[in-house]
Amino acid sequence: MAAADQIVRARIDLDTKERATAALEAIGLSVSDAIRLLMLRIADEQRLPFDVKVPKAATAKAIRELDEGKGKRLENANALFKDLRI
Repeated sequence: MAAADQIVRARIDLDTKERATAALEAIGLSVSDAIRLLMLRIADEQRLPFDVKVPKAATAKAIRELDEGKGKRLENANALFKDLRI
């Protein structure tokens, strides 16, 4: 294995960094360890080690509507099932 002599930098918001750092520390890894493992998996497998999917048109539209504060809001699961006629 080649010497680890390259630096990778990424910008991320503080809250996400702190939450990820805490989660990684709980399993005995540093942020650098996690990034190194991710990069190794990508290099070895020639893919991301998780699924990345583009939402279907209807799903993308629903996400946009929710982001814009539109869409249907129901009070509880029973109301949802009734609305879905389940």
